[in-house]
Amino acid sequence: MTDLAAAIAATHGRPLAPDAARRIARAFAPRHVLGNRHDYFYTLIKLRSDPLYPGVLAALRGTTAPVLDLGCGLGLLAHALRQDGQTLPWRGVDIDADKIHRGRRVAAASGLSGVDFDVVDLARTTPDHRGSVAILDVLQYLQADAQAALLRTVAGMLTPDARLVIRTGLADTSGRSRTTRVTDRLANLIGWMQERARCYPTREGLQATLEDAGLQATFAPLYGNTPFNNWLVVAEPRRSARSTSDAR
Repeated sequence: MTDLAAAIAATHGRPLAPDAARRIARAFAPRHVLGNRHDYFYTLIKLRSDPLYPGVLAALRGTTAPVLDLGCGLGLLAHALRQDGQTLPWRGVDIDADKIHRGRRVAAASGLSGVDFDVVDLARTTPDHRGSVAILDVLQYLQADAQAALLRTVAGMLTPDARLVIRTGLADTSGRSRTTRVTDRLANLIGWMQERARCYPTREGLQATLEDAGLQATFAPLYGNTPFNNWLVVAEPRRSARSTSDAR
């Protein structure tokens, strides 16, 4: 097992500790007692039940490259990074302008430094960036050809010390896969997700795309106690590619 795989496995598929989740969620609580508490409860429940963030934090720990978070939502990764003591510059982009506005406001009120938000439709354009890239729960909202194009593009963004961190549901014949598809559809119907899931990658297809882009990938299940078929995929430039880049 590689050091990276061991670090991810050491999270044991557990979510953030309750006190850590509560500290982040409090930033999203309304100032007035009668204010809208939707983002607070959503954040608290997600952070206390979803093993995503410990896995991503383990994948990025020890790196120094700036992070581009594609499909960042409210920017929870930025809060988790800072609470973990990681000071990597972070830029989050998302198609949902309202989430970006709320995320920017809360990050500013929380005093997060080195954090930036932008509204971007990834189906139309990809921001310029050099460093690490996080694509968390995004790939399924793109068609297969758009997924491949995005991965080729972000592979070119990675610096030798950077990582591409992906969390995605994978298409297979399992009950977890079916549950993932149904839940994503419901999230779209109730309006939490503006976009409808279009294509879930297979493990074989995703690995082939990453390898064709010059990356070596580690796949780790990230089920935790959830019923979803979620996987954490961490990709880095192959050693030969990094050596060539260093030589330049």
